[in-house]
Amino acid sequence: MNINEVKGAGLTSEAVRRKLGDELKTLGIKNNEVIDLVSSMPRHLFIDSALTNRAYENVSLPIGFRQTISQPYIVAKMTELIHEMTSMKNVLEIGTGSGYQTSILSMLFDKVTTIERIKSLHDISKERLSKLGFKNISYKLGDGHLGHKNNAPYDAIIVTAAASSIPSLLVDQLSVSGRIVLPMKMNDGQRLIKLKNTKSGLVKKIIEEVVFVPMLDGIESDE
Repeated sequence: MNINEVKGAGLTSEAVRRKLGDELKTLGIKNNEVIDLVSSMPRHLFIDSALTNRAYENVSLPIGFRQTISQPYIVAKMTELIHEMTSMKNVLEIGTGSGYQTSILSMLFDKVTTIERIKSLHDISKERLSKLGFKNISYKLGDGHLGHKNNAPYDAIIVTAAASSIPSLLVDQLSVSGRIVLPMKMNDGQRLIKLKNTKSGLVKKIIEEVVFVPMLDGIESDE
């Protein structure tokens, strides 16, 4: 699947795409494939219509259920950090949210497994991404701390909520040389972390300061 096959992608003007792409470059994103994907993906389709006029601003926006859609820069940065890998077949996303980051991963990986703990958000995003034509995504309602071992091992794992510690079950589901990118709570805020799996253990690199909603346990149903 390419970006032109995404239903609604054509509604994004070339000028808007170019402006966002240039902003991502200015902010330090270097991978051209990631820049093209993030700037071309129709972000307005992943938010409430009342916020459409802000869809291509580099800001996070509310999507309901006390959750947000990440700013395009953060989506690009997290994607770039796993794009450096040689194997990009199987990826796990913790926190489907609006489905925006999921859509980017779907364009890069052969298989995407995405987990959402909020049932309403899970249902909305699954329907949205299916209607947009994405076919290589498995949707799971569950606690992200547990991962989804049935589809493991994963070449990459992206966590879109701030964890208080590294979830050990996610590490167990990572392939040899695989990577986890996640925001983590620190004493003075949050930091984006990259973890690389090696034969001698995890190698951790702190990337930059970020702000994410917290990673919570359990499932939030409609009841």
